[in-house]
Amino acid sequence: MDDFGLDSRREAVSVAEDSASAAGKHVREDRRRGRGSLTNASGRFERDRRTSFDDGWELEEELAPLKTEVREDSARRIITRNDSPDISFDRSINPYRGCEHGCIYCYARPTHCYLGHSAGLDFETKLYAKPDSAALLERELAARSYRPATIALGTNTDPYQPIERDRKLTRGILEVLERTGHPVGIVTKSALVVRDIDILQRMAARGLAKVALSVTTLDRRLARRMEPRASTPSRRLDALRQLSEAGIPTAVMVAPVVPALNDHEIEAILSAAKAAGVREAGYVLLRLPLELKDLFREWLAAEFPDRAQRVLHLMQAMHGGRDYVAEFGVRQRGQGPYAMQIAQRFRLELKRNGLNENRQILRTDLFEPPGPGAGQLNLF
Repeated sequence: MDDFGLDSRREAVSVAEDSASAAGKHVREDRRRGRGSLTNASGRFERDRRTSFDDGWELEEELAPLKTEVREDSARRIITRNDSPDISFDRSINPYRGCEHGCIYCYARPTHCYLGHSAGLDFETKLYAKPDSAALLERELAARSYRPATIALGTNTDPYQPIERDRKLTRGILEVLERTGHPVGIVTKSALVVRDIDILQRMAARGLAKVALSVTTLDRRLARRMEPRASTPSRRLDALRQLSEAGIPTAVMVAPVVPALNDHEIEAILSAAKAAGVREAGYVLLRLPLELKDLFREWLAAEFPDRAQRVLHLMQAMHGGRDYVAEFGVRQRGQGPYAMQIAQRFRLELKRNGLNENRQILRTDLFEPPGPGAGQLNLF
């Protein structure tokens, strides 16, 4: 049995079927219903690649839909540091690896390859939870060398994806941050964030919390195709309204902006967010690093064959003829006339709606490190 409880034969047959994207073979629709990716190609670190063939057998269990499986991740640290010059934070927390929302455009998909999985369907179905998140955080905050700065929660995978309902790892992290007076900024696509309004409201009253929801489109049908298990656009806007009414500073992220697919909605999204009480807004252009290039191309050709070439042509026009440029400052905004047009439209709409006029700066002077022995993990 492997780590996810699948016997070796079933896993071998499943991988053989699911990893044949090189030949253009998609996983059968009945198996991947409700998922974002069409395939499950091998990751870049795997030495062996498998191809499918018909051996005359058709096992009943191979016909079952792909199920979400969760493994515990025994992480030693929970705060991740970065020195990227084009993002606004230097530390973040992700209590989960992989994300059941299944957003086809998610730039975090290639990180699953480090775990020996595919950036495709594995990213959506083989998840990892860090059960000691709160204890690890408390221990790191107690270090004498620690200096407070806003922690970004949910920068790689969503902290409020469906398994958070039962695991409550994100809530445990917020409890530690509230207790220590530590600032936090949350980014999510899930209306589940309203569950924690009680904690966030108390923190916001002290200048310690702000929440951003990503609204990719207002078109429910497009949203279901792009991000199949995330909250609907209307529920995200309602979550922004509830958070704002509770006195919690909110922001909307128009992310990602995909040319010829959802870029025409920039103005409508910002106006709807403003009506929901949002104070700040930002956007990120579609990013296609590593394996994501092929996954997105496959999806685009299948879902929008009439405009697939136009989308890709515009993306390449904003990246010097390539699908993606990882250079700081370019990776999230692009360059060239079309990128400049998107930026200009966004700036004009910010001004029209009075957004970003007074950005909320979170406080760090209220931080009190946990006491001795805080965050001590169990020996057994």
